[in-house]
Amino acid sequence: MTQLQAFIEKLHHTYGPMDEGQVASYIPELSKANPDWFGISVVTIDGQVFNVGDTAQKFTIQSISKIFSYGLALEDHGREVLLEKVGVEPTGDPFNSIIRLDEGSHRPYNPMINAGAIATTSLLKGDGSTERLHRLLKMFKRYTGQDVFIDMPTFMSERITGHRNRAMAHLMLNFGMIDKDIDAALDLYFQQCSVMVTNGDLATMAATLANRGKNPITQVQAVNEDYVRDILSIMYTCGMYNRAGEWAYRVGIPAKSGVSGGILAVIPGKAGIATFSPPIDANGNSVRGLQVFEALSQEYNLHMFDLSLGRCNFCI
Repeated sequence: MTQLQAFIEKLHHTYGPMDEGQVASYIPELSKANPDWFGISVVTIDGQVFNVGDTAQKFTIQSISKIFSYGLALEDHGREVLLEKVGVEPTGDPFNSIIRLDEGSHRPYNPMINAGAIATTSLLKGDGSTERLHRLLKMFKRYTGQDVFIDMPTFMSERITGHRNRAMAHLMLNFGMIDKDIDAALDLYFQQCSVMVTNGDLATMAATLANRGKNPITQVQAVNEDYVRDILSIMYTCGMYNRAGEWAYRVGIPAKSGVSGGILAVIPGKAGIATFSPPIDANGNSVRGLQVFEALSQEYNLHMFDLSLGRCNFCI
């Protein structure tokens, strides 16, 4: 057993008994998750895989999808066009904030809040809704290395209860940030959030970004290498909801979380790490996941400034 495998098994044993946090319930389907589910996965850029716990349990990707649709939109339009529609500034407001649309620029502040994600998804190219959806699913397949599918009950649940997201879309329509086909844009956004993944998938997706956009298992280029920097920058500054600043301070690597309990993080040039545990805190981040990443960062000096100073001791 490698040192890394032994350490993640120790973390799983240590934090498994935690009973803090609550399973997300504002999307009815998410409330059905088992709060005891807990998995940790690591995939290195040379294709080694390390797992412990419920790493094969499927769940909906939720907000983690935003970083990947952002990458696809960058490929479709380039960074300058995208910047005209969606900013890159972090905000201390909740991810579903409406007020942040009503600023001088009329842009959502960044693509990790819901408004920015909806605007980003609306920009994806395709001849009609079906083609855009197929492009999105093919993109996820490049990252995971296997076919993915949408969980229809979650999609319908989000579609029926997504009134706040509809309000954001109408406000952005008023400002000219998205076109008039609001329903198509929202459906695609709800569908991307309802894509089913495992924790192992998330770690592979993170490792793909760590490997300059190339899936280390399949060797398929999932995203243009030129845009990986953009994706990681947004993850580092805006990926962890209202905890983004504290995450940057304590953990210090690009990451993205979702309210279904997943967190993925990227150690550039080395590996992708993912955790899955449904109980989340008030900011929408997995409680167990936060503990695991803080412990990993401290043990292996993973913080970006440790990396830049050559202190990282992440080894297999």
